[in-house]
Amino acid sequence: MTVLPGAHRAAGLVDDAALVRAMLDVEVAWARVLGNSISVDPWVLDPAEVEAAGNPVLPLVSGLRERVSGPVHTGLTSQDVLDTALMLLAREVVTRVSADLARVGSALVGLADEHRSSVMAGRTLTQFAVPITFGLKAARWLTGVLDALDELSAVVLPVQCGGAAGTLSRVAGDPVAAASTFAGYLGLVWPGLPWHTHRAPVTRLGDVLVRVCDALGVLAADVLTLGRPEIGEVSEGAVAGRGGSSTMPHKRNPVLAVLVNSAALQAPQLGAQLHLCSARAVDERPDGAWHAEWPALRSLLELAVVAASQAAELVEGLEVHAGVMARRAAGAAGELLAERGGGTDPASYLGAAESFVDVVLKRWEKR
Repeated sequence: MTVLPGAHRAAGLVDDAALVRAMLDVEVAWARVLGNSISVDPWVLDPAEVEAAGNPVLPLVSGLRERVSGPVHTGLTSQDVLDTALMLLAREVVTRVSADLARVGSALVGLADEHRSSVMAGRTLTQFAVPITFGLKAARWLTGVLDALDELSAVVLPVQCGGAAGTLSRVAGDPVAAASTFAGYLGLVWPGLPWHTHRAPVTRLGDVLVRVCDALGVLAADVLTLGRPEIGEVSEGAVAGRGGSSTMPHKRNPVLAVLVNSAALQAPQLGAQLHLCSARAVDERPDGAWHAEWPALRSLLELAVVAASQAAELVEGLEVHAGVMARRAAGAAGELLAERGGGTDPASYLGAAESFVDVVLKRWEKR
């Protein structure tokens, strides 16, 4: 049983096998820096050896030295390998999440345009406010997605290369040039110095992933509210076998929206864990804070991938009941139009709603 419903959507991206492959990619790239061209197939690490070492790098290096000849790992430390491997995994995650957010955005563009004039009741603090359009609501969701895409495109993923205490003391020749070459082989950035105890690369990445989940969470929470039977203004698309109840045959639960909402509730605490670890990154290499960072980061990477994939499917299949929205707005006209002294036509009180939709759609076109 997987820990996270939908974890299959992230299969092969951040699991143990993916991490071993990434660590081997790091070692192969560093061997090239050392003048040793090697190739090796991944294998499964012994959990007891990983525990005995305190991290997975030592048993990996021991196994690597049994499989290849020539220098490997010389000049690196375990943290160099694992930090860099996690950045390689993060690169794949950022690519996947960006692609799925683009799917979400495309679907929202269609909804915003189609329903730019679909009147619905606006709500503030759970109560009727003034009329809006569903197109405007979709455009607001789209704004969050666009912001997330912008932040993902600006993520910097650096190589870690410092040796035992961040001085690259065992690297022959020009250590800085070696580190830069190493980064080039892996397609990562050399930040100018090691970041063993300066964890901003990790916390910045985590913050972006949390904001991705924030944006998707707002969307999902709105869908859950508007999809309640007593409201019925939207509904999650029907898929055979999804959303059933173990006891109530009449139910079709909005499973995707529930799971995306769940991701948004989990992500901030994982991001906070990364900041806590960052604040305790003492000495030249930390005594536990680094170790506590790995599971939080991997969980957050997986969570973002799964949530973005689920959100894309959710929005692409979302059913909008514009007629229900219009009837509710008309029936509540007395409340919705009270701000200007009453009236009977909610559609006459939309202000700049359509203009705001156009602003967001133009932003999407320019991306």
